[in-house]
Amino acid sequence: MAASQDVHVRICSQEIIKYDLEIKALIQDIRECTGPHSELTELNSNVKDKINQLRLRIQDLEQMAKEQDKESDKLALLNEMERHRKQMLSNQTAWRKANLSCKLAIDNSEKDDLLQGGDSSARQRKTTKQSLAQTSSAITESLMSISRMMSQQVHQSEETVAALATSSRTVLEANEEFKAMTGTIQLGRKLITKYNRREFTDKLLIFLALALFLATVVYILKKRLFPFL
Repeated sequence: MAASQDVHVRICSQEIIKYDLEIKALIQDIRECTGPHSELTELNSNVKDKINQLRLRIQDLEQMAKEQDKESDKLALLNEMERHRKQMLSNQTAWRKANLSCKLAIDNSEKDDLLQGGDSSARQRKTTKQSLAQTSSAITESLMSISRMMSQQVHQSEETVAALATSSRTVLEANEEFKAMTGTIQLGRKLITKYNRREFTDKLLIFLALALFLATVVYILKKRLFPFL
C-alpha cells in the first residue's frame, strides 16, 4: 500500500510539472503574440484551463500529504505543494503582465496600421510576425516534446500502479485460501479427536461387556459344577 501511495504521489508531481511547463509555453506565446485580439483571447483561454488543471493537481498533492503516515513524509510533501503553489502564483503574475503587454502592443500596432499604411511597412510587419511565429512554434514544439516525455513517464507509472494492484489482489487471494485451509485443518483435527474419544469409549464398553460375559459364564459354571458352594 505504501508503494502504491508513492507511485500516485510521483504521478501527481509529474503532472504538476507538465502543466507548469505548458503554462510557461503559453505565456511565452502571449508575449510574442502580435494579434489579432481573437488569437490573444484563445491563448488566454488555454492558459486559464491549464491553471485550473494545475490547481486541482496541487490540491490532490496536498490531500496525499495529509494522508501520509510518517510526519516527515507529510511535511516534505506539504513543502513541495507550497513550492508548486508559489510557482503557480508566479505564473499567474507573469500571465497578467504578458497579457497587458500584448494588448498594448496589438493596440499600438493597429494604430500604426491606421496611421501609416503602405505596402512596405505591411510587408515588414508580416515578415516580423512570421519570424516571431516560427520562433514561438519552435519553443512550443520543444516544450510539447518535454510534455510527451512526461506523459510517457506518467503512463509507465500507471502501469506500475496496475501491477502493484494485481500483486496485492494475488496476495489477498492467497491469504484467503490459507485461511480456508487453516479452517479445514482445524475441523479435521476436531473430527480426529472426536473419533479417538469414541474409539476409546467403544473399547471400554467392549471390555466391560466381555468382563460381564466372563463373570456370567463363571457364575453359571460355578452353580452347575459346584452347587454346594
